[in-house]
Amino acid sequence: MTKDGTARTLTRRLLEAHLVGGTLTPGEEIDLAVDQILIEDVTGTMCCLQFEALEVDRCEVPLAVMYVDHNTLQLDSRDMEAHRYLKAFSARFGLLYSRPGNGISHYVHLERFSSPGALLLGADSHTTAAGAVGSLAIGAGGLEVAVAMAGYPFSTACPEVVGVQLDGELSEWVQAKDVILELLRRFGVRGGLGKIFEFTGDGVASLSATERATICNMIVETGATTAVFPSDERVREWLVAQDRGDAFVELAADPDADYDALEVIDLTALEPLIAKPHSPGNVVPVAELAGTKTAQVCVGSSVNSSYEDLAVVAAVLRSGTLSPEIQLTVTPGSRQILDTIARSGVYLDLVSAGARMLEPVCGPCIGVGQAPASGLPSVRTFNRNFPGRSGTTGDEVYLCSPATAAATALRGEITDPRTLGRPPEIAEAESDPTMSQRQIIAPPESAEARRVEVVRGESIVAPPPGQPVPETIEGRVTIVVGDDISTGDMAPDGAIGMSLWSNIAECATWMFLRQDPEFPERALSWGGGLIVGGHNYGQGSSREVAAIAPLHLGIRAVIAKSFARIHRRNLICQGILPLTFAAEGDYEQVTMGQTWQIHGARHAVAAGLESLSAEADGAPVPLELSFSARERRMLLAGGLLELVRQGAFEPVSQ
Repeated sequence: MTKDGTARTLTRRLLEAHLVGGTLTPGEEIDLAVDQILIEDVTGTMCCLQFEALEVDRCEVPLAVMYVDHNTLQLDSRDMEAHRYLKAFSARFGLLYSRPGNGISHYVHLERFSSPGALLLGADSHTTAAGAVGSLAIGAGGLEVAVAMAGYPFSTACPEVVGVQLDGELSEWVQAKDVILELLRRFGVRGGLGKIFEFTGDGVASLSATERATICNMIVETGATTAVFPSDERVREWLVAQDRGDAFVELAADPDADYDALEVIDLTALEPLIAKPHSPGNVVPVAELAGTKTAQVCVGSSVNSSYEDLAVVAAVLRSGTLSPEIQLTVTPGSRQILDTIARSGVYLDLVSAGARMLEPVCGPCIGVGQAPASGLPSVRTFNRNFPGRSGTTGDEVYLCSPATAAATALRGEITDPRTLGRPPEIAEAESDPTMSQRQIIAPPESAEARRVEVVRGESIVAPPPGQPVPETIEGRVTIVVGDDISTGDMAPDGAIGMSLWSNIAECATWMFLRQDPEFPERALSWGGGLIVGGHNYGQGSSREVAAIAPLHLGIRAVIAKSFARIHRRNLICQGILPLTFAAEGDYEQVTMGQTWQIHGARHAVAAGLESLSAEADGAPVPLELSFSARERRMLLAGGLLELVRQGAFEPVSQ
């Protein structure tokens, strides 16, 4: 209860426990103290280079972990150069280091470090998975993570809290993936913006920690800030099984807590669902697509690669034979899960059925291997199916539960698993939590750490500095893109594309490759300019290279109908001005090559104005801007890094 007797949501309780600045009014800027940091290798180099630029001697957050789980294919020297840099950085500045092949960051963190009541900030959008155990887990850009790692608070807009009341229990063959797909069916990929989803109701107790992690992992696909489940008996069971029972704290909303909005899901009424190409929000019942011939099934990634998920697939295939038309890949979420399926016989069942067993890394989810044939359906248990994310132009990726994936692999066509009869029993299996723990390297003490040489290969290049917003922004429109453009369109996935993220000049040559291969050269030859986009510009990953690449190309402003949360913030952190059309119809009048002048930009930011004028080939275009006090200071200073260097903030410890 609050002091005035108001019942609190769990989200509010968690926010109050970490609040060091601002008030908990939706939309208002708040500052939060951070307990844990998660970094993965593909976003890690920029994060770490910017941390070094802050000239801080040691990580100031109680727990910080570096995971190597993305760039593991090592096609050439660049990936290992990045790994050597990140390992040395971790030793020098006090981070734990999870070796390549030890597991996907979100699963390993859930196993080894997730903690009820903790605030976890991660340089990966799917950091939200840790909300399964009652953590407040939020994804952010690498620079904001670096600043938090230096001991400063994390700043964000106070979200609305949507209560999701789960009633009853899931029916046979219906899984947790179908719960999050149902929310995506209701909210789409934009409807969660500015919201935290908090799960309540008697149905919560029926979901295990890993099932909850599936839901929390994918909640970010609605545009949401994060999701959180109560820390209850199921969480205690999980922590005890991980030899971390002492981390358990019971946490829940106060009885009769009021939510800003309420969604009710009758679990008993849910049916198997599937997201069609090319959006996680394009959800329909599996039964509607039954009979769609399929060439590939992929199980795993940072979602749906738990023991239980893989065991379902193995049990279905044990009763039949993998369709000759199907290529099946299986990715365990961690080394611990790999060990568990080996001990239990699940691994043998999968291999016997014809599955290709992959190491516990992100792999095909981010386009590193197993790219499907163009135009042929690939059914995956992953979290995203943005165009080209798989590594194939013209891909046709569907997202579904492990049960639906297994039925599809068995039949060779999209299949409602309920047509298979009674579901198989999944036996419990012995698990050894030390399997992942052994491959996590602790840093030396401070005195020894100062003697560590942080090795930087040729591919490790510091990002360009931000520039303060000028009074007038002049330039040509370098490109016009549509709705729901993802950060993967700006900084590509895949083994080759991601290996360039440690060098922004090289990474920028791939920007908008799918939309317009000539964009990077044009932007440079025009001396930069503007980007114009539709709704939800920058959806998807937290990768801040998608904001640093345009900085390198000279882009000073992005005008869109609306922005995704993390990418909008990343633009501001790098000193790029994000603006929205006052009248959406003006977007239709914009053409590439138009000359724009945005008048009074610096004054509008400094004065806290909510509108300003622009001219497009001389025609007036009204624009809108809405920034918090901190965001305005970032833009005026030339980005967050410069603002911190100026001593604008006090560390949390002070």
